[in-house]
Amino acid sequence: MRMAFRWFGALDPVPLAYIAQIPGVQSVVTALYDIAPGEAWPLERLLELKANVEAAGLSLDVIESIPVHEDIKLGRPPRERWAENYCASISAMGAAGIAVLCYNFMPVFDWVRTDLARRLADGSTALAYDDAALMNFDPSHDSLELPGWATTYAADDLHKLLRAYRDVDEQRLWDNLGWFIDQIVPAAESANVKLAVHPDDPPWPLLGLPRILTCGAALRRLTELNDSPVNGVTFCTGSLAPAGARELPRHAHELGARGRIHFAHCRNVKLEGERAFHEVAHPSKCGDVDMLAVLRALQETGFDGCIRPDHGRMIWGETGRPGYGLYDRALGAAYLSGLWEAITRM
Repeated sequence: MRMAFRWFGALDPVPLAYIAQIPGVQSVVTALYDIAPGEAWPLERLLELKANVEAAGLSLDVIESIPVHEDIKLGRPPRERWAENYCASISAMGAAGIAVLCYNFMPVFDWVRTDLARRLADGSTALAYDDAALMNFDPSHDSLELPGWATTYAADDLHKLLRAYRDVDEQRLWDNLGWFIDQIVPAAESANVKLAVHPDDPPWPLLGLPRILTCGAALRRLTELNDSPVNGVTFCTGSLAPAGARELPRHAHELGARGRIHFAHCRNVKLEGERAFHEVAHPSKCGDVDMLAVLRALQETGFDGCIRPDHGRMIWGETGRPGYGLYDRALGAAYLSGLWEAITRM
């Protein structure tokens, strides 16, 4: 296992020099954030990124992520060109010696929270989600702090996309995902890159849009769309927990035994009822995820990829990118490293 840490490039308030000081952290998870969805990633840009990471004494083992163009998710005719570009990006990753690609297949919106600074009892703030807050929300007209998408689409483009998805149900989205995987698996095999799809976050339909990678059974179905061992998943405890936190160790063991977990996000959440939760510190006692049992399942099934602490609280007066401050994620990395060391020595 290699402990990793998410880094958002030169504009990240958390510099590589700080990440390199976190005990146990060996690797950085990052991406080329200025390239538009659908465009091919140049090899020279990846080599430059990798060199910057390595200059800080870290390695670049995972790209998170190369965005999937909406035409692919919708199954629209230009998808062939976007898939070819995606394959070219995977090939560039392989040429640069980057081993794992984490990607997602969530229509329009990436991960969504309805509160970016929920005040917790200890005075820290955390990301939170409540489905009731979205019941009367119209994303084409209303304003709400939802990470990652507000600046991606102009209002007219967003409205057109939402209309286009009215004809896409879950089965059609599965069909489009299956087509996409069949296009990119040969490129990944040739480049020696492992594909690690990220589960939907939150794991249910959102704003009238279908979401299909919502539970352990769905991740298993994903791996069965193509038998190649490169076709795998990112096991994200925080994304999967709202759909069944108690089942996480079993799902980790099942997918891990088949060699299909290529990357792991380990974060904890506290469930507040149906389709509502807030994020907490990483230790098991802080939320509903049994982190020890999840990591034990990964270790028992031979997982040797990267694990990273995921969203963290804002603590000790820190401000910055919601969910991606330094201090709480550093504590999370130390906690996860300690659990792993204890498990491997038992």
